[in-house]
Amino acid sequence: MKKRTFKGFRLHIGLFGRRNVGKSSLLNALTRQSVSIVSDVAGTTTDPVEKPMELLPLGPVLFLDTAGVDDVGALGEARVQKTHRALDRTDLGVIISDGVWTTFEETLLGRFVEAEVPVAVVFNKADIATPDTHVIARLTEQKIPVVYTQAVHNIGISDVREALLKVAPEDYIGNIPIVADLVRPGETAVLVVPIDKEAPKGRLILPQVQTIRDLLDNDAAALVVKERELRHVLENFKTPPALVVTDSQAFLKVAADTPPDVPMTSFSVLFSRFKGDLTTQVKGALSVDSLRPGDKILVAEACSHHPIGEDIGRVKIPRWLTQYVGGQLDFHTVQGHDFPENLGEYKLVIHCGGCMFNRRAMLSRLHKCREAGVPITNYGLVIAYSLGIFHRALSPFPAARDALKQL
Repeated sequence: MKKRTFKGFRLHIGLFGRRNVGKSSLLNALTRQSVSIVSDVAGTTTDPVEKPMELLPLGPVLFLDTAGVDDVGALGEARVQKTHRALDRTDLGVIISDGVWTTFEETLLGRFVEAEVPVAVVFNKADIATPDTHVIARLTEQKIPVVYTQAVHNIGISDVREALLKVAPEDYIGNIPIVADLVRPGETAVLVVPIDKEAPKGRLILPQVQTIRDLLDNDAAALVVKERELRHVLENFKTPPALVVTDSQAFLKVAADTPPDVPMTSFSVLFSRFKGDLTTQVKGALSVDSLRPGDKILVAEACSHHPIGEDIGRVKIPRWLTQYVGGQLDFHTVQGHDFPENLGEYKLVIHCGGCMFNRRAMLSRLHKCREAGVPITNYGLVIAYSLGIFHRALSPFPAARDALKQL
């Protein structure tokens, strides 16, 4: 079986520029495949096109070919919005121009610089137009690689690869492990995995699989049990496990069955730290106390799935929060890459663990909420808070606990 790298672990390389500058031609040349439709008609690319591949020696990457940032009309505006959303999840940006440097390219460059995203500039169609020397001098001063290509003729493509390797972040997932820093080599973590209606038939969900792999990579042991077997399993341990991790839906039972001296948390809380910023989302959970009946709450899911009767984001979290607040709240749900531009109408954003996102996408959403002055938290954190076991769920994370003491 061919080994597969999940999208969230791939370096996201976004191709951006005006219409008809050769973004799709460049992607096809880089991948040596006809991934995107190429045409002289401006606006051929509508939705972002994703292409996973191995870019050696860098490793697994995901190329994002986007619609032109200068698209016009009502439909064009919708395309540009999707392009901007692709920028939010880009780890490495490529600005492509046909030799002319306009306010569109300048705006793109500004967004990358502000977000501290590494960027390279490709002047395509180099046989037709030559960029302004002052622009080149300024880009060089900013230490931004500049490459000249004729993508349709496969000229300069190796230079683009070299530029990408030069500016690629050394560790685009981040230096934060999932759980390996909490469980030392030779120690054991007990992972509680309920097998209920939301459990996919015949397999584990992605956070559970990735947590197991992280433990194995760190020479630690993983023991997987259902919540009904946890108490019996823990009683049989000669030495207590280093950590108990549970699905957030079983928080209360697992908290009751786990000895108080054994650190306990959930997969969702682990991913709050791994994919985003745990301290920010811990602070966001505290805003639950300020909620009042009728307040608007945004529930955001990174993946798209068909909800079932006891869906965690649509049913269980609203139920627990309604009971906590003592009145009906106004819940709104978005999935995948959909995320409102106007966040100011919400009193709280509750996000899933983001296992299907890369870390850049989650950090972008945290930044947007921060700019809008809207607190954002995480499924596991808000569940633990509403059930009264918040500090218990944070027991493995001293930095988060210290942040709470300072509030």
